[in-house]
Amino acid sequence: MTLTMEQKTAKAVQALTGGLIPAVPVPRCKSGAIHGEAQEAYAAYLCRQQIGGVAVWAHTGRGLQLKAEERERILRSWRSHLDEGQLLVAGVGSLIDHLLPEPLRLEQWRRNSIAMAEEAIAGGAEALLVFPPVIYKEMESSRRDRAIIEYHRELSSVGLPLILFYLYEEAGGLAYSKEVLRELLALPSVVGMKMAALDSVMTLQDVSSLILDHYPGKLLITGEDRMFGYSLMCGATGALVGLGAAFPNIQYDLIKAFHAQDYALFMELSSRVDDYAMSTFTQPMDQYILRVLWCLALQGIIPGEAANDMKETGYELEKGELEKLRYTIQQCRLY
Repeated sequence: MTLTMEQKTAKAVQALTGGLIPAVPVPRCKSGAIHGEAQEAYAAYLCRQQIGGVAVWAHTGRGLQLKAEERERILRSWRSHLDEGQLLVAGVGSLIDHLLPEPLRLEQWRRNSIAMAEEAIAGGAEALLVFPPVIYKEMESSRRDRAIIEYHRELSSVGLPLILFYLYEEAGGLAYSKEVLRELLALPSVVGMKMAALDSVMTLQDVSSLILDHYPGKLLITGEDRMFGYSLMCGATGALVGLGAAFPNIQYDLIKAFHAQDYALFMELSSRVDDYAMSTFTQPMDQYILRVLWCLALQGIIPGEAANDMKETGYELEKGELEKLRYTIQQCRLY
């Protein structure tokens, strides 16, 4: 059945209101190839948990580094395991070809980003998570702001709800001015904004205040792995977060406890989730993806041979790091 834009938006809002959508990694062989059996086992496991859906092609899944055939395979896998009520979100954006002169570089990047959105729609995605358009970062401020707004307007025309993405710059993000945020949040296709400011409490507070005070129909969505519980206190209604990719149930229960005003349970679960985040989302930060994969392996959800990031990263975890993760899982009573 083909849904109207209003129905698509309603489904996205429902999944993200009081719900948890993990941003999922991709299990890989040592060679870097997708580990097919592990991918299917992981998808089958996660879709049985208390999740509102999943986000593929996001930063946790190395979305912008994926080849087209990998994107299609990953999307198909998750689509086959999600039930009708769960939301399939796809990240959209593009890598930048710095070898091209600016006009060609901008145009190729734009075409590739729109093409990725169209791939997502063709594969059954139901909402788009918009990677920050960092290609505009070096532009003069007024030109940059206009370009950011026009890019999101163009994505709005593809026919799916948009989730804005405020990502800290170390992970490839871009700081949006308050004027840009106002323009973006006013777009009818935008359901809300995922916040991943990481270590900037002020940014989280400022964006939260803007949304709660001026855009009550839009959602503040936490992507704050290291400020998970606090971000709920700042007004986040739900989560789209890499932290939920291995142990989503404890985080779902944390969200539920806060909205039920069961603050004793909220504080207990928040402390356990914070300790987990401190062991997985820590420096070097880019290795958090590998740590999450190993959390899955340590629980027997995927085999250890599938706990690999893209080969290009060269990342490996030492035995001591694995033991620390094992200890954290036990001490925090993750589930």
